Amino acid sequence: MSDSQSGRVLSVNAGLPRIIEWLDRTEATSIWKSPVQGRVMVRGVNVDGDDQADREVHGGPDKAVYAYASEDTAWWEGQLGLSLGPAVFGENLTLEGVDVSNSPIGERWEIGDALFEVAQPRFPCWKLGARMNDPHFPDLFREARRPGSYLRIVREGAVGAGDEVRIVYRPAHGLTLRDVVDIYDRERNRAPEFLEIPELASGLKSWARRRLAYSKHR
Repeated sequence: MSDSQSGRVLSVNAGLPRIIEWLDRTEATSIWKSPVQGRVMVRGVNVDGDDQADREVHGGPDKAVYAYASEDTAWWEGQLGLSLGPAVFGENLTLEGVDVSNSPIGERWEIGDALFEVAQPRFPCWKLGARMNDPHFPDLFREARRPGSYLRIVREGAVGAGDEVRIVYRPAHGLTLRDVVDIYDRERNRAPEFLEIPELASGLKSWARRRLAYSKHR
């Protein structure tokens, strides 16, 4: 698939670490983000003006930019009876007209001057519960199978609200972000499939190798 218009950017969002208190914990988080004005550079492993509080579990090449679909946010509004708006899930890119959570691993999106590659779904931690003021929300998020996409930055460049999202490459294997969530959570016998996808995030491949080693030694 080449040069296919898929949707557009509603907002580019960024946020810096802040200290929060939640359920007897005091930790830093950058999940609170807000739309930025104008065009902003994406480079290295980040969006300019954005950062991760805990680089051991967030950020890095396979989690440089997080994208979420406005359609999925609208679905959550219906489920929760709340008005949520952009960046509520801590996403850097709020997209419209892109079936983000059903994207195959390795799909490439050209947005503005930048090029991104789908690397892995989001597996939420307690900080999403803090953001939504609901300690059970990470479980609800996972069960909903609307994980959004962590993206690699293949080509650095400037992006902004209104930019088209163009799918310029779609791999033939068909393993989607939802499939990855299903395999990781409840179809672990399919873990070897992870090792067949070169574009899948390295952390998930390591998990699959551990699963295989465990199975062999049972």
